Amino acid sequence: MELINKAEVKKRIGSRLIKNTISKWLFMLATSIGLIVLAILIYRIMSQGIRYLDLDFLTNFASRKPEESGIKAAIFGTLWVMAITGPVSIILGVGCAIYLELYAKKNRFTRFIQVNISNLAGVPSIVFGLLGLTVFVRMLEMGRSVLAGGLTMSLLILPVIVVASQEALRAVPKDLQEASYGMGATKWQTIRRVILPAAIPGILTGSILALSRAVGETAPLIMIGAMTFIAFIPESIWSGFTVMPIQIYNWTSRPQAEFHDVAAAGIIVLLFMLILMNSIAIIIRNKFSKRY
Repeated sequence: MELINKAEVKKRIGSRLIKNTISKWLFMLATSIGLIVLAILIYRIMSQGIRYLDLDFLTNFASRKPEESGIKAAIFGTLWVMAITGPVSIILGVGCAIYLELYAKKNRFTRFIQVNISNLAGVPSIVFGLLGLTVFVRMLEMGRSVLAGGLTMSLLILPVIVVASQEALRAVPKDLQEASYGMGATKWQTIRRVILPAAIPGILTGSILALSRAVGETAPLIMIGAMTFIAFIPESIWSGFTVMPIQIYNWTSRPQAEFHDVAAAGIIVLLFMLILMNSIAIIIRNKFSKRY
């Protein structure tokens, strides 16, 4: 019996090792495919757009001539829209998450809200564009302005920030909260000085990913009437605007092959902005992670 048991144990161990090896190589293959596709994409974009990427490209407005085209208006338009989208979506999203996790009673109504927020995170972006067109452009008469665009993009990414913030708040150890209450702190003091600082890494991660999505979206802004060709910088939140994805799309729709290379240069600038945003988030996240 002992020999049989030993043989069965060895057989099971061998089977598990084989499964582990197969799983390891499958995961490595999946990772390699993603990295290869990304490398090919970056190589093609760099090879096409690097010759147009210079100071003139960053300081010129869009033009009908490829060699004179620039992305200045789109960069400033994107910054203006993100300046509205970021604060509005993060303040509302984190506030909503704090209420649902730490104040609201756990009943059917709150569960209904939770389900709907999770569903909204998967709604196509063009639906939010229609909502922005109806509410901000027509009902509130904001027109094709930076403010209407920023608020529309805030609606788009708000559910993602709420869900990410809730997960970050749930991950804070209960011991920290109980210790704060034991020291005589009020609930708001505990949230402000203990829970939020500990949850900031997770909140920032979700918020930056959501803002990165907003930077690359075009459908909602096209629906509210963002311009595809613009030769001025927005002066206020009521000015007309364009953003980098729309400008890149405008260049790719041109029949001239040179404009496709200009679009590749625009993609490089867009990628650099996204990398910069994510780098800042990682630095802040690591800074707060060391404290907790």
